[in-house]
Amino acid sequence: MPFDGFTLGLLARELNDTLAGGRVDRVVQPERDELILTVRSGGANHMLLLSASAGCARAHLTEFKKSSPLEPFNLCMLMRKHLSGARIVEIRQIDCDRILEIEFEHLDELGDRARKTLVCEFMGKHSNLIFVSADGRIIDSARRVTEAISSVREVLPGLRYERPPEHGKLPFDRVTAEKLYAAMAGKSGALQKLIGSCVSGMSAQTSRELAFRATGSADAHADECDLRAVAESVAAELARIPEELSPAVLYGPDDRPVDAVAFPYRSCAGLRSAPFPTISAALDAFYRSRDLAERASQKSAAIHRALKTNIERCERKLALQREALLGAERMEEYRVNGELLTANLYLAEKGMKSVRLPNYYDPELKEIEIPLDVKLSPAQNAQRYFKLYQKARNARTLAAEQIEKTSEELNYLEGQMDNLGKCSGESELMELRSELEKYGYLRHTANRRQMKQLPPSQPMKFTAPSGRTILVGKNNLQNDKLTFSAEPEEIWLHAKDMPGSHVIIVGPNPDDDTIRYAAKLAAAYSKGARSSNVPVDYTKRRYVKKPSGAKPGFVIYTNQRTLYVTPEELRPEG
Repeated sequence: MPFDGFTLGLLARELNDTLAGGRVDRVVQPERDELILTVRSGGANHMLLLSASAGCARAHLTEFKKSSPLEPFNLCMLMRKHLSGARIVEIRQIDCDRILEIEFEHLDELGDRARKTLVCEFMGKHSNLIFVSADGRIIDSARRVTEAISSVREVLPGLRYERPPEHGKLPFDRVTAEKLYAAMAGKSGALQKLIGSCVSGMSAQTSRELAFRATGSADAHADECDLRAVAESVAAELARIPEELSPAVLYGPDDRPVDAVAFPYRSCAGLRSAPFPTISAALDAFYRSRDLAERASQKSAAIHRALKTNIERCERKLALQREALLGAERMEEYRVNGELLTANLYLAEKGMKSVRLPNYYDPELKEIEIPLDVKLSPAQNAQRYFKLYQKARNARTLAAEQIEKTSEELNYLEGQMDNLGKCSGESELMELRSELEKYGYLRHTANRRQMKQLPPSQPMKFTAPSGRTILVGKNNLQNDKLTFSAEPEEIWLHAKDMPGSHVIIVGPNPDDDTIRYAAKLAAAYSKGARSSNVPVDYTKRRYVKKPSGAKPGFVIYTNQRTLYVTPEELRPEG
């Protein structure tokens, strides 16, 4: 839904009808920029969500509960102090803009009636939730804006609250054909942009819809239109729309929600729509999945950066170790040079740059030229070559061990990066983060505002054409739980020699088609997801073991067979 001033005006009327006179029972702040007020009104409890998230700033009633921090944010504690038991006096929009004010009445410390206002500014990256006292002073806000952030308008406790600068457009609730025509006359360009520049609260989507209703084309140009007729149509539609509300969620060709609307969008008649009883219900349904995805993306960004940094570090280290290993290949040359010099010291003299000696290790006894250090005696040069030989031999042993260790670490990190891409919920992200903190890839956050204990994450669930259930792990902890909670006779699958999910076919003795279907899932949720002919090993779970001290997700297995399959994109159930 275009959460513009026009839509907010319609929503404010709906919220005021539902919540005015209601009592605030609870205040929670799940995120730094989000509040949920539980209001008892009309004999029912309503949860009012207020979000200042840059990408999803909005207000609406919600049915979805969210986890709270163990310790509330400052704004939440202040609002609980002032608003517990408070009554909502009015919910109103300000100046046809994207500003919603919620006025409360409560009893202060002396038992006198007092009023406070929560100002919700829904303005993209500048969105904010500001708690204001009766005298207009800011008590606190979700985002504090200092002079260093904005020299125009500071938002800090103790300062007087000032509204954002006016835009100078016609208020959408007082538009007349004459005023709109006067504002548009003499201007050119796309009609939808012209409407948006003259009328307050118009997003691109709303302006486009009004242009479509006025001319029959959403892409009409002002120079090709009768602006007086357009002005009359727009003024009439703005007056009519509030009385013909029909909230709905619009779905694209792939059946994914693309927008939520408060009234019928004739310009989007080709999209499938699902009706909802209220604007809040439509917004709640639309933003649910979008908000979860955005929050997950924000929380996974730090994990992604840490994994990327450590993967690059391992790749650089591996390159240096392989280079050291190549350098160690000269150790036999050093040993031969040292032994030939020792056997022929009388043929070399101090100060010589090199000496040619018969090579006893060559069947034809061909001569070999051995470089010498002019500052050293022949015996010292021989000892120098023996030292170089010993150093190269040690380096080869050490480099081989380090290469194996670094390769294992790189494989682990790449597996975690693959797991990160599968995480769709907060539980999975927290499990992955905890594991990375345990092994030192992320700093342990001793933040007291950690979330309450989240429920354990669940593996992805698929149903094969045969009707058998197939479970696919999303992270290492889940993989371990999934694998070692399976029955011994159940089939376990994993992409061969690459990071990927553990896959379990529930129940014994699956048919060949089910095993192949599960193999495609194992390939699809592995590093080889974009490849073809991916090898997938499968065996009974009884043959899968976890070495002592191994990291989560690491197993060894025997008695396996291998299938070669091409991954398929399949969506899990639920």
